[in-house]
Amino acid sequence: MLHVDISEVRETNAMIEKENLDVRTITLGIGLFDCISDDLDRLCDRIYDKITGMAGNLVATGDAIGREFGIPIVNKRISITPIALIGASACRSSEDFVRIAKTLDKAAAAVGVNFLGGYSALVEEGMTAADELLIRSIPEALSTTGVICSSVCVGSTKAGIDMDAVRLMGEVIRKTAEATKEQDSLGCAKLVVFCNAPDDNPFMAGAFHGVTMGDAVINVGVSGPGVVRTAIASVRGESFEVLSETIKRTAFQVTRVGQLVASEAAKRLGIPFGIVDLSLAPTPAVGDSVADILTEMGLTEAGAPGTTAALALLNDQVKKGGLMASSSVGGLSGAFIPVSEDQGMIDAARSGALCIEKLEAMTSVCSVGLDMIAIPGDTSAATISGIIADEMAIGMINGKTTAARLIPVIGKGVGDEAKFGGLLGRAPVMRVSTAGCDDFIKRTGRIPRPVHSFKN
Repeated sequence: MLHVDISEVRETNAMIEKENLDVRTITLGIGLFDCISDDLDRLCDRIYDKITGMAGNLVATGDAIGREFGIPIVNKRISITPIALIGASACRSSEDFVRIAKTLDKAAAAVGVNFLGGYSALVEEGMTAADELLIRSIPEALSTTGVICSSVCVGSTKAGIDMDAVRLMGEVIRKTAEATKEQDSLGCAKLVVFCNAPDDNPFMAGAFHGVTMGDAVINVGVSGPGVVRTAIASVRGESFEVLSETIKRTAFQVTRVGQLVASEAAKRLGIPFGIVDLSLAPTPAVGDSVADILTEMGLTEAGAPGTTAALALLNDQVKKGGLMASSSVGGLSGAFIPVSEDQGMIDAARSGALCIEKLEAMTSVCSVGLDMIAIPGDTSAATISGIIADEMAIGMINGKTTAARLIPVIGKGVGDEAKFGGLLGRAPVMRVSTAGCDDFIKRTGRIPRPVHSFKN
């Protein structure tokens, strides 16, 4: 592990005070395999006891580190082993899984975290009976809990894409939207569909504790779009080489802050340090926008010709800078492009410069995918599945993580605004193609793994 001196953090004071640099999350990953029981009551009791026992000091520790080092630590979160695996022996119905979701929500409230991720299933090779029960339980689970986040991995480069799961997720997203329609379909903001899901991602809604990990781990996500934008402004008009080096050096500094916080949190909690995720994750705050980075690079707004190239440069240099700063960079690490959480993206979507098709192209070079996108409430389940399938294909073919967090806002249409609140922000409802894909989505089975997946 790299040694990080506190003097390095003092050099970032201006970044913290003026440019919105923060540690976005300390996420405690907790393995739940030792909680497994074929008795649902016993399972729920064990899950509650383990989470509250291990995470009892998480929030207080994060707050103490933030005060001591002068670094804003915005969120404290928990990720757990995918619940489809943990509940398989005890759950005989979707309602049984919902009971686990409510237990998780109660445990999260007891320790004071703002999100808990891992109400999840990994089905890229196919769904077990327990996987399907959990997936079908998602609408009720997310509509009857407060901070539970759900993710389903439906594809990977090694396995291909489980199109039965893709079809089911289109239906589940619609039902989740209906179940939370009084809150602008907020439940869908806590539900993400993955290809090549990483085991160590500390960000929500997609975080879960990987099945090959130990009993517990501390992963930290650090973010600083405002810092990167300010650095780029200092080399306005310079060559691409100068631009690239500037981004890389800035990412190095930001990662070192994350390394310090992660190491300190791991030491104080007595839990192994896992990874630092350096992701330019925007917030609705002014000056905290990835879209603004793209405009500072020379575009009039996000979505203009050249946007994908600019984002590719940004993403690659962020990763390079992070890898120079720490041997423990992991998670997603790169640039996020959620619409609702980024004021610049919202403005570009409203002006018409940014559409779903352009966002899809951008996801081929960024770190996540179609993220926090509000679509018309009458969008069919088949169309939602088609959009998911397209995004999964980009991840599968390119060997990268992609995701879809789509929000069909019930009762609203193109041009209306959905309001989610807090870090989730607000979003204009974007146009979706009216061309149909029903017969394609009705096919059963899997899209086979690509030819370049055969590596040994």
